[in-house]
Formats: sequence, structure tokens, C-alpha cells
Amino acid sequence: MTYSEVKMINELKKTKSRSEIKREQILHSAIELFCVQGFPNTSMDEVAKLAGVSKQTVYAHFGSKDDLFVAAIESRCIAHQLTGDLLFDPKHPEVSIMRFSQQFGEMIVSHETMAVFKTCVAQAESHPELPRLFFNAGPKHVLGLLSGFLQLVDKQGGYHFPKPHDSAIRLCLMLFGELKLRLELGLEVEELRLSRDAYIEETAQMFLRAHRV
Repeated sequence: MTYSEVKMINELKKTKSRSEIKREQILHSAIELFCVQGFPNTSMDEVAKLAGVSKQTVYAHFGSKDDLFVAAIESRCIAHQLTGDLLFDPKHPEVSIMRFSQQFGEMIVSHETMAVFKTCVAQAESHPELPRLFFNAGPKHVLGLLSGFLQLVDKQGGYHFPKPHDSAIRLCLMLFGELKLRLELGLEVEELRLSRDAYIEETAQMFLRAHRV
């Protein structure tokens, strides 16, 4: 684990139970191994060893490697604040949409997300269940949060979202931008990172203008 992760775990010890702390350690270790080794090449034994717990403890928290993978993906969404708390005020959607765009835009180009995504694509034929697990735990979860929020916004009358799910997909795909494409291909991205914040803000504003009544 990195220094920042160790520091975060130490902070959690002040407020969380021993069981919760171990769960966090397991999730951090799992995502690290999934990123480096891929899903098929990562064993529960290795996760337990890296986390500093027994294999029995890992299974006590996560019944299978599939369950652990899903929980690890979900934990990344939580780490980037992509939860129901992020989209909280349908009467004033401008703030929530901007915050969502910033957090989602950051998560999708993070090293962890890109590494797990590439693993899913590379191993889709040999492990066809992997893309489904990734989609349900990550993209499907986020789209559900966003489309549900857009439905509530539509009822307020200031913006119109006749197909909230389709609108949610459009916003997320626009937020990918050229940066995500270049990262997937292993191309140079430094200049795009420098202009990333401006791109995210402009995209969110354009999305809101398109749906304003």
C-alpha cells in the first residue's frame, strides 16, 4: 500500500471498529492487486497477505473473489464521492451536476480505473463474467444515481429530461473526452491533463444549457 493509503487507514482507526478497519485494508489491497496482476491472476491468499489478515478474514467479509471485486470497484466510487450524497438538491441542479462532473471526470481517468478497465477488456474472452461485474459495480451504479437525480430535476420544471437514462449516458460519455481515449491507447496526455478542469466545466455547462426549459 502507498503512504497515503496507510495514513488514511491510520485515521480510520480513530473512528471505525476493528472489523471495519480490516475491511478497508482488504479492499485497498484487492484493488492494488487487481490493477497490477489482473482479476484472474489475483488470489484471495495474496489479498490476505498484502492486507495483513488471514484468508478466513477475507472470506468473512467477502464470500468470493467475485464479491470482493465488486466491492473493490464500489469502494472506488465511494472514494470519489460518487454516492447518493453527491446529487442532493434537484431544486438547484447546477451545483450538483458540476460536482458530479468533476468527481466522475476525475475517477474515470484515474490510474486504478484505467488499469481495471484494461484488465476487463483484455480478459473478456477467457473470463466473460468480468466485464459484467465491472459494469454492474461501476458504470451501472453511477448511471442509476445520475438518471434518478435527473428524474427529480425534471419534476422541478427548470430543466427537461424526457429520457433521464439516455441523458445520463450522454453526459458521462462527453466527460470521457479525448483524455480517456488517449489513456486507453497509451498515448501522451500531459497537455490534455492541464486543460482537463476547463473541459469538465464546459461540458457540464453545455449539458445544462441543452436541457434548460
